[in-house]
Amino acid sequence: MMRLHNLRPRPGARHRVKRLGCGESSGHGKTSGKGHKGQKARSGGSIRLGFEGGQMPLIRRLPKRGFNNAAFHASYAIVNLSDLNEFKAGTVVNEESLRESKLVRGDVAGIKILGDGELKHALKIEADKVSASAREKIEKAGGSITMRDRSAQKPTVAAEDVDQMAKESEGAKPKKRSTSASKTKKKTSRK
Repeated sequence: MMRLHNLRPRPGARHRVKRLGCGESSGHGKTSGKGHKGQKARSGGSIRLGFEGGQMPLIRRLPKRGFNNAAFHASYAIVNLSDLNEFKAGTVVNEESLRESKLVRGDVAGIKILGDGELKHALKIEADKVSASAREKIEKAGGSITMRDRSAQKPTVAAEDVDQMAKESEGAKPKKRSTSASKTKKKTSRK
């Protein structure tokens, strides 16, 4: 009968420890499988991924074409309706309250509410994006949705500051030299 005290791993599943640096009789040779000298034979000596010994690496040799939008991609924190059930009825659910409840973490461009699950009670939700199914379920539960205005949060330059900067840039421009002296050179004609 199989008991905990007589459980054994399958034959061949466990291997003996590879003991390195124990001489030729260990079965791993004099140099322990590292070969003779060089950077890769040294302890702690390793070569980073893609390094080609100082030669121009492949990633830099290949031409790069086209535009990549990854640098400008805005990532939104996804919150499902089933996650919002932990809030009490009538609560205002915004980014601050979601961060306090650990539903949103890290640096995100905004909040997006998705319709996975059911909302049990009415909530006042402030978000940047809401899916159609989530909107329908929130309104069915008696809640309300307020879309956040992202343009209002961006710092804008006042019109007075723009005028001031324009005046400063005009004062910094060098004065043009008069070109009348250069134009009045005598023209000589060859005969």
